[in-house]
Amino acid sequence: MTPTAPPTERRNPRTTDIDTLESSDVLRLLLAEDAAGVQAAAAAGDQLARAVDAAHARIAEGGHVHYFGAGASGRLAVLDATEIRPTFGMDLFTAHFAGGPAALTDPAIDREDADALGAADAGALDATSVAIGITASGSTRYVAGALRAARAAGALTVLVTCNPDAPLRELADIHVVADTGPEALTGSTRLKAGTATKVLLNAFSTALMIKAGRTYGNLMVGLVATNAKLGERAVSLLVEATGEDADVCRAILAESAGRIPEALVRLLTGGTAEQAKDALRRHQGVRAAVAALGGHT
Repeated sequence: MTPTAPPTERRNPRTTDIDTLESSDVLRLLLAEDAAGVQAAAAAGDQLARAVDAAHARIAEGGHVHYFGAGASGRLAVLDATEIRPTFGMDLFTAHFAGGPAALTDPAIDREDADALGAADAGALDATSVAIGITASGSTRYVAGALRAARAAGALTVLVTCNPDAPLRELADIHVVADTGPEALTGSTRLKAGTATKVLLNAFSTALMIKAGRTYGNLMVGLVATNAKLGERAVSLLVEATGEDADVCRAILAESAGRIPEALVRLLTGGTAEQAKDALRRHQGVRAAVAALGGHT
């Protein structure tokens, strides 16, 4: 590997003899590298905070978040985006994967180098949008095409990468870097870089939803109860937040058609369903709605 190769493509001196080791030692090395990936993600916290705050301003204008990626990075982006609605009850994230849904499960469909496809996938973005390119090496052409088109549309552009000298950094308003260095297996960015990327995306989307008022403390008041387990979690959440009896919480939740924020505002204020709905329409999040109705949070 040449000295100019991205850090994620260089050979790791700590694992050159990994194929000669016992399983326990192989795992020790792999997990140590993964732990270093988490530390690298944590070191990018200030950059990530800038991205959260800038994205929040666009969301407040009615914008949406769009992830763009290919390969392992893109699959992690799809995973994060698909969890937002069941966790927070909002349809604000869309993940665009190079090659579309078929390529997600068929690696033979490789459109990583299709910059024109990236531009086309970003074609509907506007000045309220947030475009986040995810690429470990910082050079994926699909992502480049998407970020160029997004920037031309006036969208906020963010690059999430594991390369401090990412070639695409000039296309990003904010460059979030988890400097993970070389992988345990040379070039296999599904490993340490993938771990760091997952941590960054999870943290970004969660922090953004917290700022959007989709939690109450550390409780997921925006969750969508699509099965029995989640239905009971919703009741437990209301009990935890209010101290009320489970049967009372279950009844108010049922009267609120399963809408946890509405039920929580009613329980915390003693207000009617219409008062709770109106307060939530006019204010961002349960705390603000409760305060508007004179309740205690």
